Formats: sequence, structure tokens, C-alpha cells
Amino acid sequence: MKKRKPDSKKKRSKKSPARIKFPRRSAARRTAAEENPEHPFPIVGIGASAGGLEAFMQLFKHLPNDTGMGFVVVQHLAPEHESMLREILSRGTKMPVTEVTDGIVVEQNHVYVIPPKAEMAILEGRLRLASRQDMSPLSLPIDHFFRSLAEDIASRAIGIVLSGTASDGAQGIKAIKAEGGITFVQDEETAKYHGMPRSAIETGYVDFILPPEKIAQELVRIAHHPLIVPVKPHEDILPDDGNELAQICLLLRREMGVDFSQYKAPSLKRRILRRMVLHRIETPRQYFKFLQSNRKEVEALHNDILISVTGFFRDPDSFKALSEIVFPNILKDRDANTPIRIWVPGCSTGEEAYSIAMTLLEYLSAHSLTAQTQIFATDVSATAIEKARAGFFLEGIANDVPRDLLRRHFTKVEGGYQINKGIRDLCVFAKQNMLKDPPFSKLDLISCRNVLIYFNPTLQQRLMTIFHYALKPNGFLLLGTSESIGTSSDLFTMIEKKAKIYVRKTASLPTHFDFAIQPGILGEHEKRERPYENSRPDLQRRVDQVLMSRYAPASVVINEDFEILHFRGRTGNYLEPAPGMASFGLLKMAREGLISDLRSLVLQAKKSRSTTRKEGVSFKQNGNIRVVNLEVVPIAGEPHDPSCFLVVFEAVAPPSHIAQKKETQQQVSSRRMKEVVEELNHLRSELAATKEHLQSTIEEREATNEELRSANEEIQSSYEELQSTNEELETAKEELQSTNEELTTVNEELENRNAELHRANSDVNNLLNGVNIPIIILGSDLRIRHFTPASEKLLHLIPGDIGRRLSDLKASIPIPDLQQNVLSVVDSLQPIERKVQDAEGQWHLMRLRPYKTTDNKIDGVVFSLINIDEQKHMEQRMRQSEMLTETLLDTVPTPAVMLDAQTTVTKANSAFYSMFRSTSEETEGKPLHEILKDGPELLSLVEKLPTHPDSTLSVDIQYPFAHIGERKLTVTIRRIALDATAESLVLLLISAAES
Repeated sequence: MKKRKPDSKKKRSKKSPARIKFPRRSAARRTAAEENPEHPFPIVGIGASAGGLEAFMQLFKHLPNDTGMGFVVVQHLAPEHESMLREILSRGTKMPVTEVTDGIVVEQNHVYVIPPKAEMAILEGRLRLASRQDMSPLSLPIDHFFRSLAEDIASRAIGIVLSGTASDGAQGIKAIKAEGGITFVQDEETAKYHGMPRSAIETGYVDFILPPEKIAQELVRIAHHPLIVPVKPHEDILPDDGNELAQICLLLRREMGVDFSQYKAPSLKRRILRRMVLHRIETPRQYFKFLQSNRKEVEALHNDILISVTGFFRDPDSFKALSEIVFPNILKDRDANTPIRIWVPGCSTGEEAYSIAMTLLEYLSAHSLTAQTQIFATDVSATAIEKARAGFFLEGIANDVPRDLLRRHFTKVEGGYQINKGIRDLCVFAKQNMLKDPPFSKLDLISCRNVLIYFNPTLQQRLMTIFHYALKPNGFLLLGTSESIGTSSDLFTMIEKKAKIYVRKTASLPTHFDFAIQPGILGEHEKRERPYENSRPDLQRRVDQVLMSRYAPASVVINEDFEILHFRGRTGNYLEPAPGMASFGLLKMAREGLISDLRSLVLQAKKSRSTTRKEGVSFKQNGNIRVVNLEVVPIAGEPHDPSCFLVVFEAVAPPSHIAQKKETQQQVSSRRMKEVVEELNHLRSELAATKEHLQSTIEEREATNEELRSANEEIQSSYEELQSTNEELETAKEELQSTNEELTTVNEELENRNAELHRANSDVNNLLNGVNIPIIILGSDLRIRHFTPASEKLLHLIPGDIGRRLSDLKASIPIPDLQQNVLSVVDSLQPIERKVQDAEGQWHLMRLRPYKTTDNKIDGVVFSLINIDEQKHMEQRMRQSEMLTETLLDTVPTPAVMLDAQTTVTKANSAFYSMFRSTSEETEGKPLHEILKDGPELLSLVEKLPTHPDSTLSVDIQYPFAHIGERKLTVTIRRIALDATAESLVLLLISAAES
């Protein structure tokens, strides 16, 4: 095996993070559920995304409330918004509509709606929830639920995909169809968005493409089909009085070339029952006649039977075992020119083959190795092979393929992922019936997972023989976690129990054997025309067989467990079948007198790894004493294979009969003495053999004791592991207790928050009721949500007005453009204020402000009216006073100026402007110290004026004018109070002083 130079620049990506998954049933359990469904009624999964709400309403509008089915709605919901789906669907159906809580049991004639921020599955009839952030990055809730529905109730699952974008639901539709369920898709003409319906249709696993109202009609028909009624335990799901099942199998074999007669009958009947329900057929006889006249239905049934559940990296422990056990053994001391040969029979659409290819490439890359690789992936379905060759998979595989492998071995394309050329070139896809077509040979690995579960034991045994033939010595067999080799323990040895990995044993198989399937349930209806088989062996082999059978000594080949693997010659004189269950154990078949010597010789040969022999062994055959020579020859075994031994039986001819003669007394004595000596020697030989057997027994006992000690150590180790597990459980218990305490604390916090919320609601209600201001809270739809008591009198509101539009009310205050103003606030988020007058002449300030939620979102408008009648009258009085002041100032001939409390000029007359050479723009609104910069004395006088009203001060000052120089002025200052509540004003009169 060539070592590849490590690429220092290439960074090894980390494994994708683990993600929470719902429990999944094993393949065997799924098959058992299909054969004997425990769930008493169908469950309909309905998935939709964009545009799905209208489709939901149309579907439930045409569904009665007594179909006997359960309905589960899976909608793409925004996690940050509260869902109103339950309330909306409740308006369109009389069935109870419930938002799912974890663990809720699905009941007949009920509708269940997925909540936001969750993904959902069904397990044993209960809906289970998981937080969306705990799931995979790509959220496909419809696929996720449909898969779990198919696994949980098999053929009683019904899947419906309605309007939506992308491809969610397509993988789930395939899973439901593979388990024998029924699938629907909304037609593109009525779907607002075509993405999800189109992706589901393109899988080829859709039974009906209909508008929602037609889907409802089909569901009603299916619900009332007599074969949908649940059967009792051990009751046949499809009565077959006329042997129509065998006729259907014969028709399928004749038309499609595939014999299903040795498939498991319950699974086969389930698929036939599914087709009968789809075509409104009630008896097998009617369906058989329908098949005879409809070639397309024959093809459809053929494809239905062949659909299997598949996916990338199913049972991850199996792929981990490939990397840790299988691939290291295959690649150990391997010639670089010898390719790795792998066969994946029953590959379906290729996910298993591609998964093995990726796992092998990752192993080679991690160990800097290169190797030629050939992965043969076969299936009897031409449609499945075409899809596998295309290498295109929907985007849902992102939840099955680890993120780093998805990035390295796939290319993202529109609608899904395309397998990269490097992986595609390793795999050869071909149509093949592994039950009758010749298998591949010289294979290193066969992966046949979750295929045997569909065959009966006879067919499974036959496949084991085919796999044994196809594998190299020490080749590996990978089966599904719920499958086994059955009674083929003479062909394979298990080396990994959890992952179900077996290694090929050395065993004798016929040089030629027929790959065609043996007769199954077809019985007398089957009339085969076998092709001519030229099975005549060549002359040399026939001669060898004659010589071996007539002249070679009788012998057997056994393994280390004394089990006979091969018979050579005539062994009937030494071996015979033991009473009871059939067995090929050497010691059980050996005749009386041979057992102890055979055991002793085999153990000696096993210990010394050399030939052992014993002559003159006596044994009984049919009551007669016979003598045989025994010889045991070790045969070297392969790695992973136990050693074998050749046991040879050499017959010893009986002594020739000597004519009887008269014997003298001395001859008689001499003969008796010789017999005594021979008997003594024979006894000594038997004693020696007994001692030898005893020694062998002692050694066996010591070996057994050693094994017992080893077993005891293993038990001790297991006990320590159990103790460690108990400690872990104790730790887990403590952690659970801690979690419970945390949950208790959280519950208490929630209770406190609820109490605070209740108090806050009470405070708000009391505040609104206590405020003597008309306030109305409008929703985003401009309907009244709440109003204060003060609003009832002024706006003529009553409690029944809650929920009505504001524009529908006739208020006592005419407010022009009120509707437009409210909409403007909603759109611009800017408050609006207007002064309005009621019918009694009272003035009010109308305020419209956006209604903001606690998370700062606009959800309506707050309308309020504040009485400003007093303020309005005060403003009128102020304006009148100002007008009077302005008139008086203009009539005064001397310069005069009016100041406010902050000494800012509010008004000046024309004489002032003339004296100080300024204008009204330069004067009004300016502080006095900015206007009279050159007169600090004048400013100080203003500041010295007493604060009480009507204070007066008159002083002569010198003021420097820029244009005429310094002049003497008389300044009179008077404080004037226009209103008791208003600030006082200052009147400043300036005149030329008398000389």
C-alpha cells in the first residue's frame, strides 16, 4: 500500500457539532409495525410554507369532522412572532384545533398545530417537541416530522405538501411512500408558491396531485375504505381465499422479471393493500383482474414493493466500525496494484454507496494512503439506479451528512446538492437482481444493510451462501443493526456485535450452484422454463471423484469445535447420525468405542500442531467388534479462520480363519498362556490409553479452568464497568436533582413575574380610570381597544364600542381629517397635535401619538384630548394687552421701549428708533444691553428697579451718542403688571433733559 505524502497546507476540518435527534426505530421494528400496525387510525401530516394559509383553509373547509383521522399541521413559522395559526384554523373547521405541547397524544378528529421556535416528531403516537436552536442549522420541519411519522405508524401515515418555497417535505414524502403510506401534493395551478410542490413531485413518490378541496375529498374516501379499518392481532391484513397473492407474484415475475414470492408475505400484502386503496378496489381478486388489464399498474406495484428507506450515514456506529475495524484489515499489507472491491446490493438511490465511498476516502486521507477502489452498487429497480447515477440530492441531506463532508464532497446547486466527481467515479451503479443474477467475486466487503428484513428465512439463507461465494477469504459482511446471518454460522463469524460486522469463514460450497430463486409461495401456479445448464463436469474431475469414493480411505474434515465440514469416502462404518436434532458434531456421530480416542487424538494434534495416530482401536458396529487405525492431520487455517483437521479412518482386515485341529494338552496350555499374555498386553495398552486420555482430560480441565479464570476476570471487569455506570447514573441523578431545583427556581421567578405583571395591569387600569382626560387606545387596524371613563361623556362612547373603528363613531367634537391624521401617525411615527372646539365652545388639544409595545414596536395609536379652554382665554387676554401696549407706545412722542422680566425688548416706538438710529428688526427680541452698549448707567438703573408692581424710578444720565456726541437724558422707568398670573413688564421712557 502506497503512503501518500501528507499535505501540510491542508487543514483537517473539525467534525460537525452534535445535534439533538429524536429517537428513531430500528429497521426490524419498522418492519414489524408494517406487518402488524398497532396504531388504530391514520394520521395525516400537512406541511406548508409561504401561501399555505389559504391552502389550509380550503382543505379543512371541505373536510368533515368525523373522518376518524388525526391531523398534524406543520407550517414554517417565524420564531420571533406569536403564531395565530390555531385561531385562524379554528374558524375553518369544527374539529378541535390545539397548539402542540410536548408529549400530547394524537386523537381522532383533532387538529394539531406546530408552535413557533420548535421542530416536531411523533413517537408511539405522541407528538414530541425540540427547540429549533437545538436542531440542525438547516431547518426542515416538514421533512423531520414526515420521516418520524413514517417510522412510527408505517402504512397508516399520510403526507400532504401544500404551497411553499424551497424543497421542504420532499424527503419526507419519500419516507412515507417507502413505508407504505399515501402521499398528496397540491397542484401548481392552485399553489401560490410552487417550490415545495414541485420538489415533491420531482421525487416520483407522489400518489395524488390535486387542489386542496380535491385532496379533502380523497381523504374522506380513503377514511371510509373497508381495508383501512384496523385489524385485530394475528388477523390477516389481506384475506387471500383464492390464492390471488401467488397469481399476482407470478404476473409480476412474468411482466417485470422479478420474483417476489419469497418476500415476507405481510410486507408484500401491505404494498398490495396500498395500491388497492388508491384505486378504490376492495378485494384481491378484483385487484388481480385490474392488474391483468393495466400494464402501468403492474409497473407501479413493482416500484412500490421495491421502494426502501435509505439515507446518508444511517446508523453512524456502522460507519465508525468500518473506519476502525474493516478498512484497517483490508488495507493491511495490501499490494498497491490490488484494488479494494466493495459490493452494495440493494443500493436504492445510492446514498449507502456514496456514504461508504466518503468514509473510505476520509480514512485514506487521514492515514496518508492511496488505493484503487471499486464500489459496485446494484439494485433491481432501474429507476433507483438512474437516480443514483445522477448523484443529485435535495437540500434535506444537509441534516444527514456531516458539515465538513458536505463541504468537501458535494457542490451546492439549485434545489439541492450534486455529488462531486471524485466520489462519483468510485461507484459503479448497475441494475442487478442479486437473487438470480451472478454475483461479483473476490470482494473485500459486502454492505447489505436493511435488505434482508424484507425476505423470508429461506431467501436469507440463500443470500448468505451467495455472499460467502462472492467474498474473498477473510472478506467482511456488513448487515443492518436488526439483521443477522441466521443459521449460517458455518459461513461467517461475527467480529463486531453492535455494528453487525461478520468475517468470512473457510467452508465448503458447491463449485456450481443455481442462482435462480427456489419455488416460494407460487406453488403449483409456477411453471418455470429453466434455461439449459451445461453442468457436466470435465472427465478428469469425474475420474477423481470415482477414485476418491472407491479407493481413498474414509475421512472427514473438522474444525476446532469438532464440527464436520467435509466428508470423504465411505464413513458410514465409523460415523452415524445421532438421535434427536440433526448435528454434524464428530463426537456425537462417532460409533461406540471411538469417541474417547478421537477426542484424545484431536486434542494432541491441536496442541502439538503435528499428525497424531493410533492403531488397533476397537469399536462396535451393529453388535460386532471391529478394528480401525485412526490418524489426525492438522490443516493450516487462514487469519480470522480457526484451524481444521483431517481425521482418517483406516480399516484393519480381520485375521484369516485357521482350520481347527486337535490340540494336545500342552498345546492348549501354551495357547492359553499366549492368550493371557496378549490379554495382559491389551490391558496395559488400554491402561496407557486411559492414562493418556486422563492426562488429556486434566489438560482440558486446566484449559477450562484458565478460560473460567479469564471469564471471571471479564465478569470482574464487567462488574467494575457496571459500578462505574452506577456512579455515572448517581451523578446523572444529582445533576437531574440540580436541574429540578433550577426549574423550581425558574417557576418561582415566573410566578413572581406573573404577580408583577398582574400588579402592573392593575396599576395601569387604575391610572386610566383615575385620569380625568379622554384617552382612546387604537389598534393597528384603527379599532378601539380601550378608553378612559372621561371619554364616555365627551366622545359619547359606551363599552360596546370596543372593537369598532374610530371612524364609525359620531363624536360631539368635529375633528376634520381625523382618519388621515391617524394613518399619518402610523406611517410616519410622528405625533400630531391639533386644537379643536367642542359643541359647547370648550377648547381641547388633540394629541395623536404612536402606541409602542415593550419591545419598541408600533402597534396602534394613542388618541387624547386635553382641555385648554382657560389657556385659550388667557392667550386672548394677553393678545389684547399687547395690542393696547403697542397703541400707547406709538402715541407717546418721546422715545419709549417695553422690556420683559429678562430685560429683553418686546416693543419700541418710532421716537426710540429715531434717537438711537436703529430699526425694529435690530431692536425687538434683543436684550437691552446689546442695543445700548454705550450706556452702562442706563442698564444699571433697570437692574435697580424694585420688583413689586407699579415701582417707578426717574434719573438724569449722560449718554454718549455716536453721531451727536454725549447728551444729558432724563430716564423714567416703571414696572407694569398686566395680569396677576403673568410676569411684570418694564416701561422705559427717555427724553432730553432740560439745561
